[in-house]
Parts: sequence; C-alpha cells; structure tokens
Amino acid sequence: MVIGTCKLYLTADWANSLKDKRMIVKSIIERTKNKFNVSIAEIELQDRHKEIALGFACVTNASSHADSAIQHVLNFIEGSTDAVVCGVQTEVLHI
Repeated sequence: MVIGTCKLYLTADWANSLKDKRMIVKSIIERTKNKFNVSIAEIELQDRHKEIALGFACVTNASSHADSAIQHVLNFIEGSTDAVVCGVQTEVLHI
C-alpha cells in the first residue's frame, strides 16, 4: 500500500475576515473532493484570516500513481483559486 500526502500553504491577501477565508477554503475543498478521489481538510492556521493550510492524501498501490495524483490536485487547486500557493510539502509512504 502506498499513501501520498501533501501539505499545501496558500495566502489570500484580499480576505478581510475569517468568514471570507472560510468561503475560500470551503470552495477549494468541495471542488477538489468532487473532482478527485482524495481526502482533504484544513489542517492548521484556522485562526489566521489571510493564511490557509490544507492537507490531502490518497491511497494507491504504486508510488508513481500517488505522485501523479498529488500533482494533478496541486495543479487543479492552483488553477481554480486566486489564493497564492506559498509552500508545498509532499510525502509518499510505502506501508
């Protein structure tokens, strides 16, 4: 079993409140879940309205498929939001 994980950090300079941030995060999470077979959630920085930290994971049988899935999700998120990606940490675990 292979597990691909990714921590994604974004900034949304136009968000003026946590309510604005929640709308952005909810939109990203819903669209990603609908398009890809991954688990995704906001994982930290919940109290900062301009910074977003998302984590997502996929389970597969090949590390190349995990890498590909992670890259597709990253490309989708970058292309579907005005928030700027400022950091990415990926890891592929073989269990």
